[in-house]
Order: sequence, then C-alpha cells, then structure tokens
Amino acid sequence: MKRGVCILGASGSVGESTLKILRSFPEEFKLTSFSVHSNLQKAEQIAKEFQPEVLCISSESADKTVLGNKIGNTKVFYGTKALEEIVQVSDTETVVTAVVGASGIRPTVAAIRAGKKIGIANKETLVSCGPYIRSLLENSKSSLVPVDSEHNALFQLLENMKKDSLERIVLTASGGPFRKLPVEDLPKVTIEQALKHPTWNMGPKITIDSAGMINKGLEVIEAHFLFGFSYDKIGVVIHPQSVAHGLVETKDGASFVYASYPDMIFPVAHSLYYPKIVPKVLRSHPATSWGTLEFLEPDLERYPGLSLAYEAGRAGGTAPSVFNAANEVAVDLFLQGKILFTEIPSLIRNVLEKIQNTFPTDLEGYEEADRKAREFAIHFSKDKVVHIC
Repeated sequence: MKRGVCILGASGSVGESTLKILRSFPEEFKLTSFSVHSNLQKAEQIAKEFQPEVLCISSESADKTVLGNKIGNTKVFYGTKALEEIVQVSDTETVVTAVVGASGIRPTVAAIRAGKKIGIANKETLVSCGPYIRSLLENSKSSLVPVDSEHNALFQLLENMKKDSLERIVLTASGGPFRKLPVEDLPKVTIEQALKHPTWNMGPKITIDSAGMINKGLEVIEAHFLFGFSYDKIGVVIHPQSVAHGLVETKDGASFVYASYPDMIFPVAHSLYYPKIVPKVLRSHPATSWGTLEFLEPDLERYPGLSLAYEAGRAGGTAPSVFNAANEVAVDLFLQGKILFTEIPSLIRNVLEKIQNTFPTDLEGYEEADRKAREFAIHFSKDKVVHIC
C-alpha cells in the first residue's frame, strides 16, 4: 500500500520539496491531506493534482466562498484548529510539519497523540515547548525525524555511531547575506537586502532569521531537544558553501561530516522513507564538484541573536519559548519597516529580561509564556528600542 503523507504548509519551500518527492515516487506515497495559510490558488492546484482526502486553509480571514467546502472529492476545512484535524487522517503515516512559527505546535501535538511519524521542519515546536514534547513522545508510538537539513544530517550521522564515542555536534550556517558587511553598517540594511539569502530559497521569516543567525540559534535549541546534547556540546560554524550540513566530533578528535547539494529534497526524502533507505539517486553531487570548503567561527558581535539563543537555551523552562515569541514579533516589525534590523536582537533581549522564566508541566504553561512575550514585545516596540546587544 502507498504510504500516506500530510503536509502542513504545502505552499512553502519545504512543502514544495515534499510535493516534488511525492511526484518522483508516486508508487510509494500519496498525499492524504495538506494545508496552506492563505494561498487559495495554490491549494486548488494541489487538490486537483493529488486529490487528497482533506485540505485546510489555516488563515482565519480566508474567503470561504472562493473554494467552498469541496474541491472534487477533497473536503476543505478552514481555520487553525482544523490543522489539528487533518494530521489525524487514518491513512496518514507521516506528517511533515512545514508551517512557520508557533502555529505548528498544536497540530504537532495532535500528530504525536495520533501516533504519526513526524517529519519535523517546524523548529518552533521544540524550541517553544521542548520538555513537554519530549514527555509526550515517551508515551506515544510517534517519532520525530528532522527535516531541517542540519538536523537531518546530524540524525543520519548519529544513528550510525556509538554513543560512547561522541564528543560534540556542530551545525553549519551560511552566514547569511551580511557575513562580510561591516558591523557598523548593519543598522542601515534594508528589508530587500535581508531577504537575499545567498544559498537557500525560503520564506521571508526564516530568511530574516538566517540573516542574523537567529535561525541557527533556534536550531541549537532544537538540536538540544532532538539529540540530548548539552549546550556546551552543540557548536555552530559558518560554512558559506552550504555543502556540509552537520558535523559530529568524536572523543578521539576525529570529525564525521554529512555533505550534499543544498537542496531540501534530500532531508525530505529521508524523512518520508525512514527507517527505509531512499531507493535511488535524487541528485548526483560528487566530491569533485564541491570546490573549496570553508569553516569559520561566527562573529558574535555581528550575530548577537545567536548568543541570546544559547542564553535562553541554558536557562531552560519557558525562556526558549519567550525567545522564539519575541523573535517572531521582532521579525514581523522589521518586515513592516517599524524597527531596524539590529533592533531585532535588542527587542528579544529586553523581552527575555522582563518575562519571568517558569517551568510548566503542561502545554498551556508554555503557551502562556508565548502570549506574554508577544504582548510585551508589541508594547515595548512602540517605544524606541534601546541597542543593548
């Protein structure tokens, strides 16, 4: 039987890569359900091509008269609550969580409770409430297979290594479009400049995160909850070529590197097939084509958001949730032209300092911290943001 796939965020870059894999392996997989936020035209195209059981338009303000309640035999649901419903379709084996932001948390929880394998591309789920997600997984048949290229690389490396040989894991980062820009010029960068990622084609929020390496900070926290390494044992290096996606250092001083062409089809295909092996070459990328590979220490004066992520991660509790929520607000404000690029980490630090860190045992506790952080960030941003990072 074909294995059913649900895609949350089918119109984004990870969603598009997942659809590409489904087209490449039609004998193996079928699309059982999917979501888009507000792209009704894209939703209709996907529904007509794949004919899933159900789709969700997650925007609360979507015009329901455009698509109605059915496209052919595909039922159409609306609103964020429906995301929790479409992940539970009985024929679904794997749920790919490719939505951006905290909106991915509750559908991921629903998928865990339904015992689905989760191809997790929504890093905010583990960042915002990692301890709660880990506790759910302990009592579920569900499993997480990371789809982010860096975490998927580490997942594959670690699975084939002896635990007592491990010393440290290292995430790679391109360094974004401002890697060589003088630090004093960073306050002047424009939205258009920040959206020009040198390697990956991603949505605006993730692209802005990457420009300041806050995205890598979120990935550090996610790696902590995925693999169980302490923050002292999770490193970050700038690797502009984006060929090596993850490194594992061993106690004897050696390093194991996962390398591939920078294309999301590799981690997506791995997550869909796992624990089986992807049966054919997706794209040839021999070592002779790699060119010169550089690995550089990140400049924390240039990327203060990365340091903040480590601070939040080490604090534990709701601090990572507050970090993520404040960042989402700050990025949105920057994209609206209301704050400077360098005010993003400044706003995050101010929120982290003002919101009390707690250690909840339920999802609602983490959601409350998220809510408070957003409210404070919005309120604080109405005044002049003080550059303290």
